[in-house]
Amino acid sequence: NELTVAADTIVTFDGRILGKPANEDEARTMLRELSGRTHQVATGVCIVKAGDATAPHAAESLSFVDVTDVTFYELNDEQIEHYVASGEPMDKAGAYGIQGTGGRMLVHDISGDFYNVVGLPIARVARAIKKLS
Repeated sequence: NELTVAADTIVTFDGRILGKPANEDEARTMLRELSGRTHQVATGVCIVKAGDATAPHAAESLSFVDVTDVTFYELNDEQIEHYVASGEPMDKAGAYGIQGTGGRMLVHDISGDFYNVVGLPIARVARAIKKLS
């Protein structure tokens, strides 16, 4: 009855994937692009339930993608510089983390699951696990 849960999150904007910024200049560029605009945060999740001792190859799985729309406030250069200087955007897709002290101040509105933006749509994951149980 072992379960494996794998997930990863990306930010998409204007048909492009915004990964983790390679440097501070790239973080600034991403934040300027997202300023005052709406983008999508998508988390892909795969859950696998292992087979039992009598049928080890009888694994079951469920996978899905959860998408949340996020709208930023208009950001000025000073706000972007302050946020980049904090170091917070450097290991986050799209150069921000809504759960971070500075990142939460960038977000005007979300439509969808807040926890998806954090990186794991936990309620949907829990429901998928229950289906496999």
